[in-house]
Amino acid sequence: MSRRIAPAAIQALKEALTLIYWYKGDLRSFVSQCLSAPDVLARLDWQGYKRDVVGTLVDYLATNEELYQKELIGLMSAVCQVEDFSHLRRLEDGNDKAKKARAAVNALRVHMTGHQDLQSDKKEVETRRREARSRAVQASAVRQKLEEIKVTYSDLAVSTNPQRRGFLLEKVLTRLFDVVDLDPKASFRIDGEQIDGAFSFEGTDYLLEAKWQKDPVSATALDSLAGKIRRSSTILWVSSCPSTVTPTTR
Repeated sequence: MSRRIAPAAIQALKEALTLIYWYKGDLRSFVSQCLSAPDVLARLDWQGYKRDVVGTLVDYLATNEELYQKELIGLMSAVCQVEDFSHLRRLEDGNDKAKKARAAVNALRVHMTGHQDLQSDKKEVETRRREARSRAVQASAVRQKLEEIKVTYSDLAVSTNPQRRGFLLEKVLTRLFDVVDLDPKASFRIDGEQIDGAFSFEGTDYLLEAKWQKDPVSATALDSLAGKIRRSSTILWVSSCPSTVTPTTR
């Protein structure tokens, strides 16, 4: 934490928090609603004087600001939002009590203005943390799916059933492209020719030709592939390997 709340703002918070409620029960209810740290609330001795309770609370939050800066800013913001002092006016010398409370809140608002950017920074940090957690969860899910696909592919690589292996290879590729958001399409026919699959990337559709083959691809097979490329007016990827799938662009 590089920035801290100014000492003058801390003092202004103490004064305003002490004056906005006359009865400790009302103050206790207000503080309990503002704070989300039960360990902090448990430290307060509500049998003592109101000003002492407030001093203990604010001093503890300020002393441990690296942990409770969010709570401090939230408490300052909540006090600054108090505008109705009619509960004070009903008391003896109520107008004077309300006047002092309003002046204290206004003084805190002046300090709060200087810390609004800090509050904004805090919100941005929380947003970045949420986004980071979301990305981590997504990355973990992607890694898990890739590992599952890898296991399936490894099983296929040692399969002795060529027909089943070729059929399942298309499904492996479809799952792979789906994981990385390439909008895969299953195998289909175009102009009477079997196409193993297709996917989309940045608005362009790509056709996929993939096969299991032990020996290097022959010139005849490459000529046939070149013909498909010319007829489709798009891009195909070709892969042929018994144990790895390494796409090459034609």
